[in-house]
Amino acid sequence: MCFKDRSTSPSVLRCVTSTWKEGLLNRKRPFVGRCCHSCTPQSWERLFNPSIPSLGLRNVIYINETHTRQRGWLARRLSYVLFVMERDVHKDMFTRNVVDNVLNNSRVETAIVKVATDLDAAASQSGQEHKAVSKVKQKARAFLQEMVANISPAFIRLTGWVLLRLFNGFFWSIQIHKGQLEMVKKAATEQNVPMVFLPVHKSHIDYLLITLILFCHNIKAPHIAAGNNLSIPILSTLIRKLGGFFIRRKMEETGDGKKDILYRSLLHAYTEELLRQQQFLEVYLEGTRSRSGKPSPARAGMLSIVVDTLCTGSIADVLVVPVGISYDRIIEGNYNSEQLGKPKKNESLWGIACGVFRMLRKNYGCVRVDFNQPFSLKSLLNTAVLKYANHLCHNKTHMLGCCNCSSRPDAQLFEGQEEEQMNRELPDDMFRRQLINNLAKHVLFTANKSSAIMSTHIVACLLLYRHRQGVVLSKLVEDFFNMKEEILSRDFDLGFSGNSEDVVMRALHLLGNCVNVTSSANRNGEFTVAPSQTVQALFELNFYSNGLFHVFISDAIIACSILSLQRELVMESESDQQPDGLSSLLLSQERLIRKAASLSHFLINEVAVAPVSSGYCHHLSRRCAVQNESNNGIFPGPSPTEETWPKKFSEPLSWRSDEEDEDSDFGEEQRDRYLKVSVSAEHQEFFVFLQRLLSPVLEAYSGAAIFVHSLSQPTAESDYTQKLFRYLLTRTERGVAAYGESATHYLVKNTVRTFKELGVSVLKERRENKVTTLELSSTFLPQANRNKLLQYILGFTLL
Repeated sequence: MCFKDRSTSPSVLRCVTSTWKEGLLNRKRPFVGRCCHSCTPQSWERLFNPSIPSLGLRNVIYINETHTRQRGWLARRLSYVLFVMERDVHKDMFTRNVVDNVLNNSRVETAIVKVATDLDAAASQSGQEHKAVSKVKQKARAFLQEMVANISPAFIRLTGWVLLRLFNGFFWSIQIHKGQLEMVKKAATEQNVPMVFLPVHKSHIDYLLITLILFCHNIKAPHIAAGNNLSIPILSTLIRKLGGFFIRRKMEETGDGKKDILYRSLLHAYTEELLRQQQFLEVYLEGTRSRSGKPSPARAGMLSIVVDTLCTGSIADVLVVPVGISYDRIIEGNYNSEQLGKPKKNESLWGIACGVFRMLRKNYGCVRVDFNQPFSLKSLLNTAVLKYANHLCHNKTHMLGCCNCSSRPDAQLFEGQEEEQMNRELPDDMFRRQLINNLAKHVLFTANKSSAIMSTHIVACLLLYRHRQGVVLSKLVEDFFNMKEEILSRDFDLGFSGNSEDVVMRALHLLGNCVNVTSSANRNGEFTVAPSQTVQALFELNFYSNGLFHVFISDAIIACSILSLQRELVMESESDQQPDGLSSLLLSQERLIRKAASLSHFLINEVAVAPVSSGYCHHLSRRCAVQNESNNGIFPGPSPTEETWPKKFSEPLSWRSDEEDEDSDFGEEQRDRYLKVSVSAEHQEFFVFLQRLLSPVLEAYSGAAIFVHSLSQPTAESDYTQKLFRYLLTRTERGVAAYGESATHYLVKNTVRTFKELGVSVLKERRENKVTTLELSSTFLPQANRNKLLQYILGFTLL
């Protein structure tokens, strides 16, 4: 893809990024944000028409007199004030009598009586019991007063004006697709049902962005589920007036170890009341901002309340809107302190004020917000239940998620269970939990898939995994342009426009001290660009590079699986081939897919929202398909329309002894398809890039596999995690680790989690006196199996 709007000087760059010539931007770009045709077929054509994609992009914070009903000199000077005053927001849009309605909810009344009975179980006189109930009611009202939002239309207008002026100071643009907003606005006005916005969570600005964009398009502000860590004086009042309501980050237990049923009932009843009054909700499934640049695992607590409300018939339907958000640079700068193992600082009014002051002194580039096509939750649930029922009738040997996902690496519901257990009919409560979890994963995958790729993501990724030792600027620009082509060919959109050289220079400026730019007299005065090798710089570059992780993760898993399979074939043939000779080997497609499935399952906590492991409707065998690579020229071979996928995958990991190992070849090799890796220099370069993309993750896991040898006795999980982190960080500081970003605290926690959750777990956890301890499982007590784990990981690693 080639953009024609070339600017000739840096001074023109701001104009290009601010006005974003929409006709040029819209050409050849994929339209992202359609709902899933498999999961929500009834919503696929609803709200959408062929003209939607052609509506183009708009910079939300660019306001002039054409956006108002007035014209003339004064209108030009007061365009922001006039625009805000003309927005359709008024008190009747929002809730009424919420507190009383919630306290009178049957669920809350039952919880109050139960708590009162527990508080005074020995009471026999009715007067005493009534007193206990009254006390619990007062407590419930206090909880509710701390929780509920109190939206003020006047304050929303004032905040809208402040944000429009403020964002113009430190963002070049905030882009939205007018076609996407057209679908959302149509749903808000024509569909007489509530909507639930489910965005990815990158920054504290996310809350304000969604509300501002909806306000600018005359869509009523949503009620935002915010963590109670933001419930601090003054700020909490402002958040409530903008629609925020505070919920506990963890549902704490009461003093006697029981769940706080009163608080849970209040939260459930409050959410139900909001939906019943057709209010819009905004819920962040990740629960907290991503510290890695990749979406965190979905937490389905609030989503389960929405599903329950629908299933009980309190509301007719709910429209779900996944939202993707991308930043050139987040206002928090980076999360290096937390990635270095330091505890998260509590939010404070002074800290927020200082943050705003710092923001005013910097520029954070561009922002892109993508609203997905609203889809009916009722339709999705009906489709899920129907498919589940049909699956039980036709094949009870595999459990079904919400869509056609029965392969183990994608959506196995019961990992490690015996076949006779899997033949049993899924209990209703377990099916419900799995359905909601799959829904959360699906939504998060959809939101992430629609998130635009920013220039800083591409530059950081190229510097880390293609030109780690440095590159001349002209080559970096060339590779940047080629990377845009690769991204667009995979139906991901870009969050920038303009001449590639200008965009690269702007990205380097935004990345700041993370990159070193020097002039080289030996190269005709060209600049050389290299990533800084400090731990902090590598962590920050990795954060932005991970914005591109989900685009290539399927290909990266295939590339690493090919490397592993090639090594296996060399060992099987007992040849002395050099690595350069690996390309001449013929690869069994069926073995390759099994190996890719195995790696995907092993790295499930790293690729949880990538296409290869989405728990809903994305088959690994299709997304990790070899023909996907064939289109890029890496694999010359058969037509991509032919399909010979295996009916089932092998076990992800086997821990049999060497004497018990069996031949892994399929008995019908003559019917298998064989492939050969292209020897083209261009394809080999891209192939190595894909392998490097996954190398920091594999290095972290191999380091954890080495460290597990030191676990000789039960250790508190927190202590073990901290010691593992120090071990990986020491390897980085001493230059033992090839990828310094492999020591991020996020990766460390994921390795521990993975080693606990594998079908054949490496670490066994025990919980005593509210302390979780870890010890080696019986399977991995023998050193041979621990070595086998390490060799398994190293088999995928680029040496």
